[in-house]
Amino acid sequence: MIIASIFLVLPLCFALAALTDLFTMTIPNRVPVILLLGFIVIAPLSGMDWHSFLLSLLAGFSVLLACFALFALNTMGGGDAKLLAASAVWFGLNTSLAYFMVAVAFFGGVLSIGILFLRSRSDEITALGIPVPNSLLVASKIPYGIAIAAGGLLAYPEAPIVQSAIRALM
Repeated sequence: MIIASIFLVLPLCFALAALTDLFTMTIPNRVPVILLLGFIVIAPLSGMDWHSFLLSLLAGFSVLLACFALFALNTMGGGDAKLLAASAVWFGLNTSLAYFMVAVAFFGGVLSIGILFLRSRSDEITALGIPVPNSLLVASKIPYGIAIAAGGLLAYPEAPIVQSAIRALM
């Protein structure tokens, strides 16, 4: 049951965050809450030692501080900041967190360029009837939850808790 929850909680939360951010330009508060509380419950039950557990919480807190600074500078949305910080605890304070952040930055760049292209062609897209969510064409924000989810899903197999769960299955 614990192993199944390791394989389900993070990917499902990423999927929900990406879809809601795509269509509504918001990430529901319940997503980062589920991520954080899920980790707090699942990690100790999975056999994670307390030192790694506390370092994972420190990783989340560190990312939250950085994201709070970006939010204060109006360069990052609040939902994105909460999602990124709550996701960071699953990766811990190690190289998998760096891999996650680099993947998020890469997908964020690709997403931003793609949305800017769509917005520059919004009249043609609308005239041709291409099914693109209207929020992507008219909003001034970038739904960065999509990039966080894509980067998270790419880095997911590198997370120590996931690797531990995979070893437990063998």
